[in-house]
Amino acid sequence: MGRIKTASIKVMGNQIIKEHGKLFTDNFEKNKEVLDEVREIKSKKIKNILAGYITKEIKRMKKSGL
Repeated sequence: MGRIKTASIKVMGNQIIKEHGKLFTDNFEKNKEVLDEVREIKSKKIKNILAGYITKEIKRMKKSGL
């Protein structure tokens, strides 16, 4: 089991997926690079948490067929 993400991470992650969903894959490292291009996030920790959340959501969407 992983750590529970805060509501702000979920809201920001879902907003980024809604706006730029086609750019993200199920690869964490690539998602970090895309996140750098899409948004300016100064904190390395927040960027990594967001990239992880986005990666998890993309995998979940692929598994469910969305």
